[in-house]
Formats: sequence, C-alpha cells, structure tokens
Amino acid sequence: MGGLGKKRSKVGRFLDKHGYTQEDLCKAANIGRNTASRVCSDPEYMPSTPVMQRIMKALKKLDSSARVDDFFDM
Repeated sequence: MGGLGKKRSKVGRFLDKHGYTQEDLCKAANIGRNTASRVCSDPEYMPSTPVMQRIMKALKKLDSSARVDDFFDM
C-alpha cells in the first residue's frame, strides 16, 4: 500500500487509511497525476480553489465529515 517510507501529507495519510490510491483520487476528483502526487506528498502544497473543491468532493465520499481545514492550512 502507499506511504512506503515516503513523506505523506494529511491527504496522503487519509487516502492510505481508507485504502484509496492516488490514481483513485485522480479519477474521482478529475485531477492530473502530478497534482495528486503533490497533494499527497507535499504538506505545504496548496492547490487552487477549484482543484481543492474537487479533491474535497472526492474525499467526502470516503468520509462525509471531512473538512477542508482537516487537510489544508487556510
């Protein structure tokens, strides 16, 4: 599974916990692989608002209580 000794962001750890892959996130949020990789590995990365909204919509399908400030420092 993911996170094999690699630095993970809050989004990356959330995906790992729920058995969701970065590729699953790409499809569910309609984002590119580079964006998914960055959002899952770089805790400092702040995606644009439209991308963040798509990511959050996908994450809420896994956990309806997920909030943007659980994953990104706003």
